[in-house]
Amino acid sequence: MEATIVRQPASFRLRTDLLEGLKRNAARENRSLNNYVESVLLDIVYNEPNETTKAAIEEAMSGKNKNKVYTDVDEMINDILNEGE
Repeated sequence: MEATIVRQPASFRLRTDLLEGLKRNAARENRSLNNYVESVLLDIVYNEPNETTKAAIEEAMSGKNKNKVYTDVDEMINDILNEGE
């Protein structure tokens, strides 16, 4: 038998556009707004990335990553196919 999780009511003031976005995402996943917000917050609080991932995120955000960024799929496919040449 699983233990009961005690939930406490809380009230927050959110920007209207943020609340509407949360409602849309909850509806898209066929979940209640409360359930969706709780799961998003749980992910943020308990799923902290490891040090390697943190370093990769920092590198990507810094703009120092020298990897080519593609805006066209055809260009990417051509580069992949011509990689050995």
